[in-house]
Formats: sequence, C-alpha cells, structure tokens
Amino acid sequence: MTPVAELRAAVEAAAAALADGGRSRAKPTLERPKQADHGDYATNAALLLAPIVKAAPRDVAERLATTLRDRLGDTIDRIEVGGPGFLNLFLADRWYTDAVERILAAGDRFGGGAASPALKINIEFVSANPTGPLTAASGRHAAYGDGWARVLEFHRHDVVRAYYFNDTGTQGEQLGESIRARARGKEPPEDGYVGDYVRELAEQIPGAADMNAHELARAGVELMFERIKATLRAYRVEYDVFFNERSLHEGRPSPVDRALAREEEAGHLYRSEGAVWLRTTQFGDDKDRVLQRSTGQPTYFASDVAYQEDKLRRGFDLLVIPLGSDHHGYIARMKALMASLDADPDRLEIPILQFVHIVERGARASMSKRRGEFITLDDLIAEIGVDATRFFMLSRSNDSTIDLDLDLAREQSAENPVYYVQYAHARISSVLRKAGEERVGQALEAARPTLELQDAERALVKKLLAFPEEVAEAAERRAVHRIAAYALELAQVFTAFYRDCQVIGAQPPEVESLRLRLCVATRQTIARALDLLGVSAPDHM
Repeated sequence: MTPVAELRAAVEAAAAALADGGRSRAKPTLERPKQADHGDYATNAALLLAPIVKAAPRDVAERLATTLRDRLGDTIDRIEVGGPGFLNLFLADRWYTDAVERILAAGDRFGGGAASPALKINIEFVSANPTGPLTAASGRHAAYGDGWARVLEFHRHDVVRAYYFNDTGTQGEQLGESIRARARGKEPPEDGYVGDYVRELAEQIPGAADMNAHELARAGVELMFERIKATLRAYRVEYDVFFNERSLHEGRPSPVDRALAREEEAGHLYRSEGAVWLRTTQFGDDKDRVLQRSTGQPTYFASDVAYQEDKLRRGFDLLVIPLGSDHHGYIARMKALMASLDADPDRLEIPILQFVHIVERGARASMSKRRGEFITLDDLIAEIGVDATRFFMLSRSNDSTIDLDLDLAREQSAENPVYYVQYAHARISSVLRKAGEERVGQALEAARPTLELQDAERALVKKLLAFPEEVAEAAERRAVHRIAAYALELAQVFTAFYRDCQVIGAQPPEVESLRLRLCVATRQTIARALDLLGVSAPDHM
C-alpha cells in the first residue's frame, strides 16, 4: 500500500469510527488542493458524515480532526478545518522522507501491480489490411494498443496482443490486379492501388506480368505483411498472436461453418432473398446483418462471428478492439454478436480513435492509401524517430484528433514535450554520475534523520506519489495519454526542484543524501513512465 493509500485508509477508518455503524453513499475523497494554504491533501469526509451523525459539518470536522491526529501521530503536522467543513491535512516532513524510502524500496515495481481482480485481456489492434504499408494513422493505433497493453501488464493484468490478419476478400484481389498492371507497365484499374509500393511489389515478384490476379494477391499480401511486421518491430510493438482470417474458412466444416451452425441452433439465423442473416436487432443492433450472401459467399461479419467465438473459447475476461472513427457503427453490431454468442456484451470494448493529421510548416498533409497519397509510418519514424512519434501519438486522449507537428517534434527545446522529459532523465543521470557511484550508494544506505524540507522537495515527493494512481486511472479508463501528461508534469516538477535545491555539495551531508535519493526515485519513475509509452529514457543527450 502506498503512503497516499495509507493516508486515505486512515481518513476512511476515522470517518467510519465517527459514523458508528452509519454509512455514507459515497467514500470520502482525498485530493491535492490547488492552493498551497489548503494543505498537502484535503478531504470532504466531514461533509459526508454530517447527515449521518446529525451535526454541523464544521463540528464534525473538528471531531474528525482529533481522531485523525491520534491515528497519524507524528506524520501529521497539523489539521485545519476550512470552508463549510473540509479538512486540510498538513503532513510532517517525516511523512515525506518516509515516502521517499517507500518509493525506493519498491524499485521498478513502484506504481504497478494494484489491479484487483487481475483479468485476462485480449487487445487486438492495428490489424490494417495488408494492401499497403502502415500509415501515420496506423501509428496512432499501434502506439495506443501497445501503450495500453503495457499499462495493463504493469497494473498486473494478463495481456495478449493480437493482430487480425485479413488475408481474404476483394481488397487483396484488387491489390493483385494493381501489381499485374504495374508489372505490364500500365496504370492500375480504377478501384486499384496506385502507390509507389505497388510498383515495388511488381519488381519483387518474379514473373508478375504473367501471373493471374489471385496468385499475385497472395504473393503481394505476404510481402506487404512482412513489411508491416518489420515496421511494427521498428516501432517497438511486439505481438503475441498473428491471427489469419483465412484459417476461419479452412477445413470442412470450417470455424465459420461451425459458428453459423451454432447460431442457427440457437435460433438466431434466418434466410431471406437467398442470403443468411443474423438477428442482431434482437440484441440491440439497428438492423440485422448478412452472414452469407445469396451467392453462398460468407461476409466479413461471418468471420467476426467465428473469430469472437474463438477468443471467448480461449477464456479471455475482456476483449478489446480499438478502431478508427469511421468504424463507430461497428460497436452495436459487435455487442449484439457477443450477446448472440451468450456472452456478456460488456466483455467487449471498442475504443474509437480519432484522426491523425501530420502538420509541417503550419499545413496539414492529406492522406489516402488507395490514391497513394499518404505518409507511411516508416517515413514518419525516419523523419522524427520512434520516441517522438510514439510520445506525440499518446499525448492526447483517443477521442481527440491529433495534429502531429513535425517541426515541433524535431525541436531540441523545452517546447518539445518528449525532448523535455527525456532531458530531465538525462540530467538526473548526469547529476548521479557527477556525485559518483560510491556517494550515491552511501546516500541510499545512509541513516534517515528527520529534516526540514523545502517546498520544492515536498512538491517533488507528492508528484512521485501520484504515479500509482495515474497508472490505475490509465489502466481502468483506457487513458494512456495520462501517463504522457504525468511524465511531462514530473519532469517540470523535477526541474523546479533542481533549480531551487542544490544537490551536489548540499550541506549538511544528510541534505545531500536526501536529495540524491530524490534524484534516484525521480529517475526511476520517469524511466518507468516512458517505458509504459514505449519511449526510451536516455542517460546522455
């Protein structure tokens, strides 16, 4: 349990003791006030208790303060009653110095491992059609899916990263026709693909000009998928599972055949106009969905039925599929599909990711994969690097559009957030190198006398202690951007500490030791936050 969690537990226990069996509808809050004169932390516990004990909130606050002082002992400096009955807690410096030791003792585990219960989660992300290279938009999906998976794992969930490889359907055939046209020196068909990569594929496939479109589709898709996997590895994204859609249609009966048979046995299928339909309206969808066309060909949705059934059979507690904003209508039908499989629809989550706009010199670039007018993820990485690409992709919530400013991403200044955070890590590393390994070791092992702290030291400890809650919020609210924001804020608070508090040579030596311990704790926390984002933490810059 973290020092903040223990403080919250003390507030709740004191409130429960005063309530004498009565219960409030809400738990008391414990928050950091915006104004410094309102204490280190504040709670509304007395306001919640007042109706239960039938007394004025300020009177209850005074009684609660007395109980809390007894519980917290010498870790509390004073407790003040503010406003209509808020309790403002001013913590003693001993509480802060003890908190630093708790952070250091936790090491790389600080901030993680608090999930209860721990879930088995499947995150299927990117899954771009292998008809072209990954675009900048795919870079957002890859950063979000992998970043969220990292946060969930650090929070103690069991996570499987999956890529659903669409190797069937008409888009592959259109790619094959486009490759053949390029191999023959002609323009691709109107519904084909015209990017330079199509010409490259034509050059890579021997005898492409004489092959049929189906053969070229298979060869082209395989080459593109190898390129996609190489791009993802360069982007620091590793998958546990690559699931081929084609496997859902292989064998007799195939997984699709078996899934449709089970849906029919459950009474969820019907036939109309020669096609087979799933009654998704029975489960909240706006219209029923075709599973098999009148030609006998299965639809993509038929593959979805079989694939979701496969994932449920593998025992996942939660299925996550982040999708682009043009897939918003997909949510209702997939939730209905889950219900038709006799599974709780809430076991499926589909976060929607908004667009990415690449901005350079104040202008946005337009992107279309089919027209060949797009910025590839490879190009973006080559232009600004993996670190900047991932950080900027994770700097906004998934439901906000990103304007990725290439000029800003190239800057080596405090205006560039990823550079600022990495520079803070490198600066701390430089301080620790200057102190020397022996002196840092002594500082970590030195006695911990109670010292009078500076405001900047207290502010840094409080920001460090906020990390576990940020991880929990990022995991539970699917908000990886909170980690990026936290990393930047921590770097800013450390910079203020470094400005106001001499580290090397501070006197007496006990003060230097404490500040070196703060440096170690901050460096470890920045490194962990960056790692959750898939961003490196350099020791030199």
